[in-house]
Amino acid sequence: MLMNSKMETVMFAQERNADQELLIVRTFDAPPAVVFALWSNAEHMKRWMGPKNFTCPEATIDFRVGGDYRAMVKSTQHGENWFGGVYREIVPNKRLVFTFAWENEGPSAGFETLVTITFEERDGKTIQTFHQAPFRNKERRDSHVGGWSEVFEKQAAYARKIAKEHAA
Repeated sequence: MLMNSKMETVMFAQERNADQELLIVRTFDAPPAVVFALWSNAEHMKRWMGPKNFTCPEATIDFRVGGDYRAMVKSTQHGENWFGGVYREIVPNKRLVFTFAWENEGPSAGFETLVTITFEERDGKTIQTFHQAPFRNKERRDSHVGGWSEVFEKQAAYARKIAKEHAA
């Protein structure tokens, strides 16, 4: 388990498939309805998706079970990186399950993982638990830790902004 100053915990499963699973628990200073909406609305997603120094100029979401999503994150160093998947389960403000696959030419191209996110209210904040699996190997899993951590830093800043706007 790794802890950092961003109210985020990165954990790896202790079971036999530990090299294939990623678990990041992050606290957001916003209610679950706000944090959930950031995943379910393309206009919101464009504002925070992507690691540091990336933008998300393209995102489409068909937010229903069986619906698909597709987005592109972009940086000057890494160019355009498309990804997408299909929604498997949606429980508003509580739980979201979807597939995730990169469409680029990198080492994770075309390899589908399953992402499960839960949203728990605690003292007016949201505990977001993000689980992604399986990865091809420990190296592929570890390559996603920094990226997702940077994404969630941007998501946290945007969630705070939206929560303040709704409270005003």
